[in-house]
Amino acid sequence: MRRPFFSTFLFIVAALSADAQPSFEAPAPSATPVLDASLRRAAYLRRVDEVLDWAAGGGNARTDDPARLDLAMIAARIVRGQDLPGCSQRVIDLMREPGTGPFWMFPSVCIAYLGRDRLSPEALASIRTAWRTTRQMRGDTENHFVMYYLSLYLMAELYPDEPAESWYTGKSSAENLAEARAFILHWIDVTTTLGQAEFNPTHYIGEYVIPLQFLANWSRDPAMRQRGRMMLDWLFAELAANTLRGVLRGPNSRTDEGSVIERWNAMASYFSWLLFGHTPPTAGYSGWGLYFAPLAKNYEVPEVIYRIATDRRSDILQRDRARVRRFWRYSDELSPAVHKTNYLRKDYAVGSTRGGRIDPLQSHVWDVTWAEADPRGKHNTLFSLHPHSASEIIQASFVFYPEPMIKGVTFEGKPSYDSPDKVMGSSPYEQVFQDLDTVIALYDIPAGTRFPHINGFFSKDLTDVTEHASGWIFARGGNAFLAYRPLAAYHWIKYLHYTSGWAKTRLDLGGRLLTSPHLRNGTIVQAATADEFPDFAAFQAAITALPLTFALDPTPTVAMTTLRGRALRFTYGQTPVVDGRAVDYGRWKLFEGPHLNAEIGGRRLTLTHGKLERVLDLNTLTITDRVNEVAAGP
Repeated sequence: MRRPFFSTFLFIVAALSADAQPSFEAPAPSATPVLDASLRRAAYLRRVDEVLDWAAGGGNARTDDPARLDLAMIAARIVRGQDLPGCSQRVIDLMREPGTGPFWMFPSVCIAYLGRDRLSPEALASIRTAWRTTRQMRGDTENHFVMYYLSLYLMAELYPDEPAESWYTGKSSAENLAEARAFILHWIDVTTTLGQAEFNPTHYIGEYVIPLQFLANWSRDPAMRQRGRMMLDWLFAELAANTLRGVLRGPNSRTDEGSVIERWNAMASYFSWLLFGHTPPTAGYSGWGLYFAPLAKNYEVPEVIYRIATDRRSDILQRDRARVRRFWRYSDELSPAVHKTNYLRKDYAVGSTRGGRIDPLQSHVWDVTWAEADPRGKHNTLFSLHPHSASEIIQASFVFYPEPMIKGVTFEGKPSYDSPDKVMGSSPYEQVFQDLDTVIALYDIPAGTRFPHINGFFSKDLTDVTEHASGWIFARGGNAFLAYRPLAAYHWIKYLHYTSGWAKTRLDLGGRLLTSPHLRNGTIVQAATADEFPDFAAFQAAITALPLTFALDPTPTVAMTTLRGRALRFTYGQTPVVDGRAVDYGRWKLFEGPHLNAEIGGRRLTLTHGKLERVLDLNTLTITDRVNEVAAGP
């Protein structure tokens, strides 16, 4: 369903003009926060104008051939008032063969609303006809459902009181509106009480915030507009809290081969650049990101969210809850809870879930990511995983027939799924525990399992990689010192990379995989900033002096003391123990940390940075800002 748009995106990137240097080709921006609100707003507006100018043709599609325009370019030209007759004709041409599904629906909604008073009646009528004659597929993931129903809701509002025969659904405008509104309210309720299934997505953030932005601007219902604004704040606050210098790190419910190793290379970075200005945007402004720009000036990121993203003066420990995408088969729970831990420092960040089944195709369970002044092209991450591949696991989350599995998904944008050397995905045989900047990942893989080994990703950008006699492997990543302890014998293989979701061949981009072919297995990683030690040798001495015992048979078990002086005991299948006390996951909140706090079931998120506080209350649809004069500094 996304393939035509991906091809268009490749054209957009290739069509850059030499007349201007877009920010994704310019030097990396400063990471220093802009604390003056007027200067910050002015810089944001300049970034928005850059995207609009580029999309409208200033550096992107400068051409006299209207047949080369896509809907994103047309949207920018409508906002700019540029060649409206040509835009109208191109819309008519495009609507002769409309697409199907959410990735066509929301762009056509964008044009329908932006063009209400600017495009010709014939162009607008062609969009309306497409919504009558072409069946729209709803899709099967959370982002599909959100895009589908937000688009249907807005089109039903744009064309109210029309009969069932005028819609592809066979339902009247009122019926479409009611169905779509019910889903939107349900999704907001689940998200604000139990969390998202597609949490911290590297790319799919755009598929949520763009249609929510449309809702916030165009809905006729003031309450729905308010919900749109509040959910934009909610999702952007999560983005702010989970980034390191603008780069979204793990864990991720949905990711891809590119952004799991090059953490910056995701649509999330485009939004970090646009909103916060402290990391470069991705090439072509991530393609889909172009649809946010036409209305971007109507949104102003709250100062507290901006500060959370950019003004870091101390370490941050955030513990949150999310949920697994719905299981349709092979599970006693519909959407099991996901427990996330994030620990951010100035030089690196460590993040994880507890492992197990999350998204069967594109999840990323844990990693250590180190900071880079310019993250472009840098593979600044370290992690391990079991490269699980099984038809039953895919069937649990999808409702189509099992015959296309496993090979079918490798032809639908997930080429690495059935590769033994893949670096993406979750496994029911992986369990993870994180305490601050220590991660223990344990594996108990049944005999006969496809791909009975684990892979550890070692980046091309690591330096001073040292396989120590103690069994630890030491390395530097940026200004971070890293210690990786494989618990079973291993060997090294080359890391080979799929360049896109539809790539058929793989490239050697550098990097290695530590591959350990043992059913009972494990990985320990300890991170530290280089500033904590006189030199790299001192870090190695400190790690090798830590008390550590482990066993793999009959069940993987680790007992150790961390660099932070905490005594950990973790056994596969059992609750982790810290300093003699079992971790009580049942007490975890939806968000709990210095900046984001929310109760399970609460529908209420409190954002805090220093004296600034913003409360998003979906129970009352109110936003409350206050300054706490007695609060400590950030």
